[in-house]
Amino acid sequence: MTWYKRAFDLLLASILAIVLAPVLVGLLIWLWWVQGWPVFHVSERMRSPDRAFQLVKFRTMTCARADSGVSGGDKSDRITPAGKWLRDRRLDELPQLWNVFRGDLSFVGPRPPLRLYVERFPDVYAGVLRSRPGITGLATLVYHRHEERLLSRCRTSAQTDAVYARACIPRKARLDLLYQRHCSLCFDTVLMLKTIRRVVAR
Repeated sequence: MTWYKRAFDLLLASILAIVLAPVLVGLLIWLWWVQGWPVFHVSERMRSPDRAFQLVKFRTMTCARADSGVSGGDKSDRITPAGKWLRDRRLDELPQLWNVFRGDLSFVGPRPPLRLYVERFPDVYAGVLRSRPGITGLATLVYHRHEERLLSRCRTSAQTDAVYARACIPRKARLDLLYQRHCSLCFDTVLMLKTIRRVVAR
């Protein structure tokens, strides 16, 4: 990551933290009221092929002792009404501003993968994770809705894993590498504006 991309992330994260502070506090209180604790969901993701971090989101599902892998149709019955509302508007990702401040995430980049997929597909992620993972990105904008449709049809964790590994990872990796070749602050700004427009449209 270049110094000016990092500086841009810190500046934007600082502005958003101030502007969105009332929203974050309001959502925190509301989620505590309707769902109880914990309000946050923390999961391990990979920042690089050999470096993990703890990704923070608002909790959108009922708690489960054994929970692993990506979310598909097999987990849909665990999504709470409040969680569905948050996911539809991507508000569950607002706490990731903390990860941007820490340097775990950039605003734009590949979505941070789970360790099990990085270990299963080392050659793919050796290339993809040369870019700092991001909250949004080219692959998120282009492929996210199709990925959701594919995974929503899965009824078991094994099926979800197979579809994600076979269909989603290679397609998203190609888009992430395309972004990597054309990465610039101008391109990042365009992708962020498109993300905002999509969220507002929802």
